[in-house]
Amino acid sequence: MLLFLLLFVAAPLIELYFLIQVGSVIGALPTIALSVLTAVIGGALVRLQGVAVLMRVREMLERDEMPALEMLDGAVLLVCGFALLLPGFVTDAVGFLLLIPPLRHWLIRRYVHVVPVDAAARPRERGPRVIEGEFRRDDD
Repeated sequence: MLLFLLLFVAAPLIELYFLIQVGSVIGALPTIALSVLTAVIGGALVRLQGVAVLMRVREMLERDEMPALEMLDGAVLLVCGFALLLPGFVTDAVGFLLLIPPLRHWLIRRYVHVVPVDAAARPRERGPRVIEGEFRRDDD
């Protein structure tokens, strides 16, 4: 409950404070332009990194591997893109920090415990799948 209170009340107030402070120094229109510029640049960077994550997921699926960390990477990128689209400098700073792949991967590994799948528990099939059986041709 406290987390939601901080998220939905404190965060917008902090954003508003910083927008007012920056606006008083550089003016209202440059502040708005800077906010829009960070959203555009951030959106482009999220898109580029999202495509890279999608390609890694695709490669892992082709090798019959579970792309669990890559899927979490994509989820963090989604949150990152949302943070960059919100107006404000604090959320933009968080979004741009999450765009740094080593930091993002460190956060994922820090807060998510990944258990490797035992190779004996999930046998891998190599080559074509063969189903044995008998058949008979009925040509009448």
